[in-house]
Amino acid sequence: MKSHNVVIAGGGSTFTPGIVMMLLDNLHQFPIKKLKFFDNDEERQAVIAKACKILLRERAPDIEFSYTTDPKEAFTDIDFVMAHIRVGKYAMREMDEKIPLKHGVVGQETCGPGGLAYGLRSIGPILELIDFMEKYSPNAWMLNYSNPAAIVAEACRRFKPNTQIINICDMPVGIESHLKEILGFDSAKDFDAIYYGLNHFGWWKTIHDKAGNDLMPQLIDHVKEHGYLAPQILEGEDNQDLWCNQPSWVDTLRKVRDVQALDPTTLPNTYLKYYLFPDYVVEHANPDYTRANEVMDGREKTVFETAKKVVSIGTFEGSDFEADEHAVFIVDLARAIAFNTKERMLLIVPNNGAIANFDNDAMVEIPCLVGKNGPEPLSIGHIPTFQKGLMTQQVCVEKLIVDAWKEGAYQKAWQAMTLSKTVPSASVAKDILDDLIVANKEYWPVLN
Repeated sequence: MKSHNVVIAGGGSTFTPGIVMMLLDNLHQFPIKKLKFFDNDEERQAVIAKACKILLRERAPDIEFSYTTDPKEAFTDIDFVMAHIRVGKYAMREMDEKIPLKHGVVGQETCGPGGLAYGLRSIGPILELIDFMEKYSPNAWMLNYSNPAAIVAEACRRFKPNTQIINICDMPVGIESHLKEILGFDSAKDFDAIYYGLNHFGWWKTIHDKAGNDLMPQLIDHVKEHGYLAPQILEGEDNQDLWCNQPSWVDTLRKVRDVQALDPTTLPNTYLKYYLFPDYVVEHANPDYTRANEVMDGREKTVFETAKKVVSIGTFEGSDFEADEHAVFIVDLARAIAFNTKERMLLIVPNNGAIANFDNDAMVEIPCLVGKNGPEPLSIGHIPTFQKGLMTQQVCVEKLIVDAWKEGAYQKAWQAMTLSKTVPSASVAKDILDDLIVANKEYWPVLN
């Protein structure tokens, strides 16, 4: 079995150790010859990289490991780029969340004004990574799971249409981990699901077990009463494999009950609560302590403290790092391309008729079969008017913000903010935009 060379772009991310551990757990399926880290923050990356170097030395000494801030060194002789960058880090995520909340609007990482702000920061750096890959390893594939995935995917479609890049998101995979717990299955791979929508904006249409039995009635009955809270959580068990560490996630999983009631025949993505119940979200938000603060005081602090401890004691044994569940998705995708497995996976791709009554040039999130030539989208057919209407509005928001980035157009950015279902009026949209421009002056193009 051929071994591959991989670069993780965003080597200083708190998710990187978990991704490395998952790659090591799956070497029998996806062998690795070289592993590199790339980041533009040398100091931050060094902390994570030194810990991972010890991990690799102890568990996979044959893998050639390096880390760098030099694009040529990082992207030369590479088969796969696994990109998960966060432009502005958590300090800017905090601004994305707190500035809209100051105006009584949803403050969230990828939804509403905060997501648009993040998008304007992310487009340029992602395109730069693609340029590095195409220059130094033109036959490589980029597996991009940098947020906000919908806006990044639209920019890639528009500006890099011939690039070997696949945009992905682990959120539906994460939700399916709750569904399998509700069903009592060992793995989400024990059932087949048809999901459609946009990134962080979709619905499960059908779910069947491998014998073809319809599992939706059982799931719908559970969701109507408990949302996506799995039995372990309801029974008070501390299951670290599920997102139940922070009250904000428990509330999100429970709120699915109300979101699902709008279309009782489907199961929704949790992020739809931000668009359909923005008043509830704002009412229950703490404008002084948002999800960004939870992450900085939790995961961010824990991961870097653990990495420093590993380096200090010189061994990975006994560390608190765990393989990230979403990394399994990345390994499956890389393996599908490398070995032409034709695995069925949920990806963000141009619609091109897959959803029959939706724009062909919209970037939709749907099941695909994946092989050496990339994704082959499955046909979804027609979607209901309710979903189509919501999706059309959100696609226009995403296209307008990409226009704003390309043209340096204040007007387009204002239109995008105004059109977002999370924002109540054009005047509020303008006030938020003006505040975000000040906060993002080091990251955004000049908007005139």
